[in-house]
Amino acid sequence: MHKYELALVVNARIEDDARTAVVEKAKEYVTRAGGTITDVEDWGKKKLAYDIQKMGEGFYYFIHFDAEATAPAELERHVRIMDNVLRFLCVRTDEK
Repeated sequence: MHKYELALVVNARIEDDARTAVVEKAKEYVTRAGGTITDVEDWGKKKLAYDIQKMGEGFYYFIHFDAEATAPAELERHVRIMDNVLRFLCVRTDEK
């Protein structure tokens, strides 16, 4: 098992309930891919470096999880088509 971090930038113009649902759906995709969630960080609303889809702000979430090496590809396949996710990045955080 390797340690990974999924960073999500979620649309700032949606309701709190919808934003929570987006994060819960991403967490569900992690567990469906065989991962075990260890931590979820909510950094709140931040200004973006540049406009994405005519939006200057987004909510940042970081989901830390343990999974096999095949999980990130499957996870990215699902997150890529999620509504209200402006950007995402999944990286391995193992220390050598």
